[in-house]
Amino acid sequence: MSDVVVTLPDGSELDVERGSTVEDVAYEIGPGLGRDTVAGVVDGDLVDKAQPLLSDVEIEIVTDQSDEYLDVLRHSAAHVFAQALTRLYPEAKLTIGPWTDEGFYYDIANVDLDEEDLEAIEDEAESIIEADLAIERTEWSREEAFDAYDDNPFKREILDTEVAGEDPVSVYEQGDFYDLCRGPHVDSTGEIGGFALLEISAAYWRGDEDNETLTRVYGTAFESEGELDDYLERRAEAAERDHRKIGREMDLFSISETAGPGLPLYHPNGKRVLDSLSEYARSLNLDAGYEPVETPHLFRTELWKQSGHYDNYVDDMFLLDVDDEEYGLKPMNCPGHAMIFEDQSWSYRDLPVRYFEDGTVYRKEQRGELSGLSRTWSFTIDDGHLFVRPDQIAAEIETIMETIFEVMEVVDLDAELALATRPEKSVGSDELWNQAESQLRDVLDEGGYDYEVEEGDGAFYGPKIDFSFGDALGRVWDGPTVQLDFNMPERLDLQYTGEDNETHRPVMIHRALYGSYGRFFMVLIEHFNGNFPLWLAPEQVRILPVSDDNIEYAESVADELDGFRTSVETRSWTVGRKIRAGHDDRLPYMLIVGGTEEEAGTVSVRDREEREQDGVSIEDFRAHLEAERDEKRTTPDFLD
Repeated sequence: MSDVVVTLPDGSELDVERGSTVEDVAYEIGPGLGRDTVAGVVDGDLVDKAQPLLSDVEIEIVTDQSDEYLDVLRHSAAHVFAQALTRLYPEAKLTIGPWTDEGFYYDIANVDLDEEDLEAIEDEAESIIEADLAIERTEWSREEAFDAYDDNPFKREILDTEVAGEDPVSVYEQGDFYDLCRGPHVDSTGEIGGFALLEISAAYWRGDEDNETLTRVYGTAFESEGELDDYLERRAEAAERDHRKIGREMDLFSISETAGPGLPLYHPNGKRVLDSLSEYARSLNLDAGYEPVETPHLFRTELWKQSGHYDNYVDDMFLLDVDDEEYGLKPMNCPGHAMIFEDQSWSYRDLPVRYFEDGTVYRKEQRGELSGLSRTWSFTIDDGHLFVRPDQIAAEIETIMETIFEVMEVVDLDAELALATRPEKSVGSDELWNQAESQLRDVLDEGGYDYEVEEGDGAFYGPKIDFSFGDALGRVWDGPTVQLDFNMPERLDLQYTGEDNETHRPVMIHRALYGSYGRFFMVLIEHFNGNFPLWLAPEQVRILPVSDDNIEYAESVADELDGFRTSVETRSWTVGRKIRAGHDDRLPYMLIVGGTEEEAGTVSVRDREEREQDGVSIEDFRAHLEAERDEKRTTPDFLD
């Protein structure tokens, strides 16, 4: 049997017999590594240590010290859950149970569960872990597998699809439990140190809403109880910061099933925050030479076909028939901006041309994927599109990135960068894609930025630089992007006259400073825990009269704070209750006014950190508010 060449992480190579396993390679490197092998990463895929190697590959050995070990452990934890479930609910039908970034989930059918049932399942899972059952990979013939799953159409479908043509198939057994699975898994259930079931939701089989609705149980697992406790503590804090919870408490937004799923309704408080964000973005755009434009919410699908969106986005588009013509609600704003550019004649001296719009777009996400403001059917993008000469690309992208980092600093967010390259479903030639990816890479390299490469995650029309946010809890969220596009100008026949008096194609840059306003709003709600900086706060100052006799003076103070979002608390409550309500509403400042303040023409200032100062002149307080707002400081600092 001929050899295959195995390339190790350090670049060295080994010749091994074709059909050798990952574990065989580990023993070839050294007996200690062989004994410690849990799994392998082969050409980027996490596989079982028994995986045979049939061609030249790149390989990394996974041990319990590897980053991938936790994924393997959590995959095994999913099987522990499934074993515990079927002990308690023999009628349950198992479907799939993969690991995730934070744990695992398992989709099941033919059983009705609610949150109260999780405790008993978790107790049974703990007994399986304590039993330290060996997890063994076995091979069954296809006939044996079909017979074993004669009453489970989901597993039979997997046999007909993912593992079609494989004979035998791999099955993992632990005690009295078995599951059709490719692995990898740890050696025994006892390796799971901390195990918890978290929540229940609904999911569609294969993610297709036309298929059966399943019950999805989420869980997590760690090597130790201490790591689990730390995770559950972070999760509890995240639940307290959940934007849906805070959104209700602060009356920011709602999503009504009557109005439609994935269609957020922004209440007055929420709209004030969004308007503040929009005003900031508008000022940055105008300062950078962008011009405001506005485009309609729908176009004839002829435009979407010409731009390439129809072929690549039709499944996610809302389509409608108007007088026997097909129209589509816009999933993106870029073709409209391109039409505005195309409507005029341009010289090389006119470029770059920069447009911006707070444009609302519509994407038909599957209902099971909708979640608060993070994923919706309708959302607004602070969209910008630039039409530039090739020699202007680097300077424009550098300026855009500097502006995005300025925004991140203002809202106290850390950003991580990634270069997203050509996806499998895309338009345009290899030459154009290689040119675009090379230019983005050059900007990142020459700017000294740290970035990851996300292979295949670009837009269908061009590569992009993705920004992601790290919030106060260390979670990462998708943010703005900078996209370089040679394809749409070609498809839409955009032109300018060059210095040589010949016709040339502009290059199109797509960019956003926030990305989706809704998702950015969500990030800010959770990052600040609803305690917005003054410039964003829906209510900036509330004036608390000590008694009804002081209401008139309180209203005069409010008049002197004209231009700020100010209210007067007129409910006949005690001052203590008014202060508690103000803290519950996450107000930056409260001004307490009684007889002493009225006589002196002053106010008593209290901030949300419960600091207080008496005898403050209204003029001094207003001057500070103006500075704090205009400088966009992160926290109220009058009483620092």
